[in-house]
Amino acid sequence: MRTAALHNLGCKVNSYETEAMQQLLEEAGYEIVPFHEKADVYIINTCSVTNIADRKSRQMLHRAKKQNPDAVVVAAGCYVQAAAEELKADLAVDVIIGNNKKQDLLPILEEYFKDKSDSSHVIEISETHEYERLSIHKIADHTRAFLKIQDGCNQFCSYCIIPYTRGRVRSRRPDEVVAEVRELAAAGYQEVVLTGIHLSSYGVDFKEEEKKENLLSLIKQVHEVEGIRRIRLGSLEPRIITEEFAQALASMPKFCPHFHLSLQSGCDKTLKRMNRHYTTEEYAAGCEILRRYFDNPAITTDVIVGFPGETEEEFEETKAFLERIGFYEMHIFKYSRRAGTRADRMPDQIPEQVKSVRSEILLKLEKQMSKAYRESFSGKKKTVLLEEKTEIGGRAYMIGHTMEYVKAVVPYADNLKNKMTEGILKEALNDEVLLLDSRNFLN
Repeated sequence: MRTAALHNLGCKVNSYETEAMQQLLEEAGYEIVPFHEKADVYIINTCSVTNIADRKSRQMLHRAKKQNPDAVVVAAGCYVQAAAEELKADLAVDVIIGNNKKQDLLPILEEYFKDKSDSSHVIEISETHEYERLSIHKIADHTRAFLKIQDGCNQFCSYCIIPYTRGRVRSRRPDEVVAEVRELAAAGYQEVVLTGIHLSSYGVDFKEEEKKENLLSLIKQVHEVEGIRRIRLGSLEPRIITEEFAQALASMPKFCPHFHLSLQSGCDKTLKRMNRHYTTEEYAAGCEILRRYFDNPAITTDVIVGFPGETEEEFEETKAFLERIGFYEMHIFKYSRRAGTRADRMPDQIPEQVKSVRSEILLKLEKQMSKAYRESFSGKKKTVLLEEKTEIGGRAYMIGHTMEYVKAVVPYADNLKNKMTEGILKEALNDEVLLLDSRNFLN
């Protein structure tokens, strides 16, 4: 029996694909071992979103070969698409598999074991219109399942390499998505998270007669699956938030009012240089719609500081906009140059020390806003899906999330994992977690 070890770098889509590849290997009789152990095959699902991600991908590939020089080291994913020629020449890498070819992992490995002649499997990703058929029916975490429904991006933001490594928008067939959701529900999962590279574009690639299929219609179909009690979404483009969209979601009891609306900058001039396809006022209007249809929804976002040309005035404009919106959480990123993008060639690159100062200012703001949002739930009745054991202040608890993705705990007891419980949220036990006074288990 051959052994295999897998390591994932990057986003939730990558995580899903890594899980899917692991299941392919398990079903073929491979024994899966931890990555730090000796294995016959190492598979690294790489990331290429920044130059740093490229470097981490290379480091993990070299680490694998060092652990077992006789192993077959497989580089898969986005870094392969971005640097195929470089990896072909890398002596630490035996097989390269680009995006849209991970589904062929098993035959690729078997062919390589036979004669070691065919080691490169990379297609011209920009020319494919086929959604890669990968699926999973069991996940390590038995409470929440991430489900990839879309791949590729047509946006071409000036700082981003993803359209070149992931290709154009390709959507998974609704019937395939629903079938996988049913499998996950039958396996005991109560929450699914629909994710993709550019989730809001789901369905834009369907043929004319199928244009009625979009993200909203898919959510409605998933909502009908028995056993699933929560539906959560990955990152959304602000422009998808319309009256019709919000009203429809608000009518679905299983839908979680947790919206990650990608922003990147609160300054219109900066957004234009980024080639983002909305204005700050359009973004603010979307947030107003959500707050009209949902009671205190969680709105989270991403912000890039130190984008080329970002003046002190532009940064202050961003900071003021963030305060105006009042986010639950913000992921703050210092702009990282990525070779092959327009932003990398822009003048007025910002010094690292300036980026660091601006980042610290926004991280402090994020902490304040996050605390205020969590505290707004004190005294409110909420339902929590319990996920795992944790320890706070020397006491054992079961921790989980509300539908708004606020962390809450109940005193530890056996057999509480994957249980739904309802109660009143009380005081904060630390900076991130509220205590739930629970008397009622719902399953």
